Amino acid sequence: MDKKEGKSMIEIGKYAGFCGGVINSVVKSEKALNEYEKLYCLGELVHNKQVVEDLESKGLIFIESLSEVEDNSNVIIRAHGVPKETYEEANNREINLIDLTCPKVLKIHDEVKELTNKGYSTILVGSKKHPEVIGTISFASPDSIVVESLDELKEVWDSFKDKEHIAVFAQTTHSIKSFKEIEEYLKDYPNVVINNTICDATNLRQEECKNMSKEKDCMIIIGGKNSSNTKKLYEVASEYCKNTYIIETKDDLNVQEIKNFKNIGIMAGASTPKNSIDEVFILLQNNK
Repeated sequence: MDKKEGKSMIEIGKYAGFCGGVINSVVKSEKALNEYEKLYCLGELVHNKQVVEDLESKGLIFIESLSEVEDNSNVIIRAHGVPKETYEEANNREINLIDLTCPKVLKIHDEVKELTNKGYSTILVGSKKHPEVIGTISFASPDSIVVESLDELKEVWDSFKDKEHIAVFAQTTHSIKSFKEIEEYLKDYPNVVINNTICDATNLRQEECKNMSKEKDCMIIIGGKNSSNTKKLYEVASEYCKNTYIIETKDDLNVQEIKNFKNIGIMAGASTPKNSIDEVFILLQNNK
């Protein structure tokens, strides 16, 4: 979607906003709210304050630990997934889990488990504190590691490279550029199997963001403050467009600062709802 007035244009990226995994989690959460009298969600369903507040207003109760609920409770697993210990605790306490982990994340869990059973040690490329990474690495062998960049990998590689079998995976929302650097560094090691598990939606969104940023004199990135994929979009856009801004909602937008830009691009993270994007677009339209 774009608006042109003379030489001015505001363009929203084709891949901006909800990805399939987020749509799956939100839709099924709303359905579950109609099925259960009392329903909990372990952690934020997705990394977006507006989505979380909307579900909370509909009755979803957010918790940080299973210790906060009674046995036999009904608990949603967030889109990012959880560690294997959470499944074990829920099973022991007969807690009913509604597993809304992104299917692509669940597939990575299965692949990590499979290779771990075959004797592989894992290198997971991603953010150590991100819930998806915390969940995925729990299925790997105890000697497995998490690195966020090639520089981090180089720091530990000498003590890791002699393992008989090594499998490399990526957080689904990790930077494509960062992972390709690691892939290039490791490609000649015969004991290393590289699995590029960055989500297709992430690939498409980052590539579109890069191409848009090369053509715009201003880029606006919309997404939750704790959204990993939103931060990656900001990094991509900033590399090619010096006037790049990251906001959570239209209220964070300094219209006076950007209203004189002639060619504005809008991209949004995978958990950013359409109405948040539309509100920014309309605000910009009204101030051109």
